[in-house]
Amino acid sequence: MARFLYSVLLYCLSPLVVLYLLFRSVKSEDYRQRWLERFGFKRLSQTEILIHSVSMGETLAALPLIRAIQSTYPELSITVTTTSPTGSAEVVKGLGGSVQHCYLPFDFSLCIALFLKKIRPKYLIIMETELWPNLIHFAANMGTKLMLVNGRLSDKSMRQYQKYIHLALPMLNKLDLIATQSPSISQRFSSLGVDSEKIFSCGSLKFDLSIDTVKLNAATKLRATLKLQERFIWVAGSVHPGEFDDILTAHKQLLAVQPNALLIMVPRHPEQFNAAAAAITAHQLLSVRRSDKIEVDIDVQVLLGDTMGELILFYGAADQAFVGGTLIENGGHNPLEPAALGLPVLLGPYYWDFAEIADLLSEAGGLRFIDSAETLSRALIVYLKDKEAYRQASIAALSVVESNRGSLVNHMRLIEPLMAPPS
Repeated sequence: MARFLYSVLLYCLSPLVVLYLLFRSVKSEDYRQRWLERFGFKRLSQTEILIHSVSMGETLAALPLIRAIQSTYPELSITVTTTSPTGSAEVVKGLGGSVQHCYLPFDFSLCIALFLKKIRPKYLIIMETELWPNLIHFAANMGTKLMLVNGRLSDKSMRQYQKYIHLALPMLNKLDLIATQSPSISQRFSSLGVDSEKIFSCGSLKFDLSIDTVKLNAATKLRATLKLQERFIWVAGSVHPGEFDDILTAHKQLLAVQPNALLIMVPRHPEQFNAAAAAITAHQLLSVRRSDKIEVDIDVQVLLGDTMGELILFYGAADQAFVGGTLIENGGHNPLEPAALGLPVLLGPYYWDFAEIADLLSEAGGLRFIDSAETLSRALIVYLKDKEAYRQASIAALSVVESNRGSLVNHMRLIEPLMAPPS
């Protein structure tokens, strides 16, 4: 009954879904395309495995797992779905034609049923927390094996699930496997009433990120090309409107101490690039845009990273990193990429989507929390002036990443029995 009411409510809200797409289309050209996919109207081939990886962050974490599945089961075809253009771009970039790819339709019952009827997956692997009642219901009814991998469940999300437990618990109990990022997350799923025998703590797939030498060399070349060798550089990565002013104010305070400092500010979404440029101008800081390919000379104070797929290069060329989505109530973004490059990491107070990872880094000494422009600038200056503190933080960040690798192996050990043919 709860799922029926949920489905009715979704149909009632369908005009708002269209308005949402129109709104995103105004800001981002990518959202003007492929609307039919979002409602299940795309010609698709039947595949054995369906993997849903949501957006860019989840897709990057999923890529090693997908490649491991391809290597272990080369005879099985795979469809990978996302919900965002950035996630879609990472699928195309990372997997090319080796998988079938499209957007996952909105969770309208007719759209999801039509979509699943086309591909008829034997296995559905869902990344992190992208759980949709109709997707789970119709896939389970088809006899699909259902797996949640790299599972996340914050305290905030758990409270939301508890409010709608009559909808959430039947959905969760249809899952055949829940592989979580930590024991505390496993406990939250158990507290909701999910059968504990299907819940396993595997660590985060994000710890198994691999930054190859090609990217590292590209980062070194980027620093040299931009003539930044002698400058202090910090990156504000994956930042959102609402954070721009604090970041730019902190940078101005840093410039008073270190006049040659350079901020590389990288908005999370392409539609935010122009707003970020306007904010930089309002703060009267001299800037260039990465997309303009203009030389960054000593007078430039801010480089606006208005390109896609280059954040890891910017981290690789930097001395310190602030990870965005944490000075506003967003939940944060992945701090492991800068940590894996040995950068001391700074986060705001709103980091619940990466709480376990951030706390590990903080306890080791590789991450500091800030809550304002003033505390951000002070933290930057501490590591700028105290070389030994910087070295210790860098070592700590690297050690946390290295000591927590192995999640991919743990996940594959759990997935393989479920994908084994019946005896």
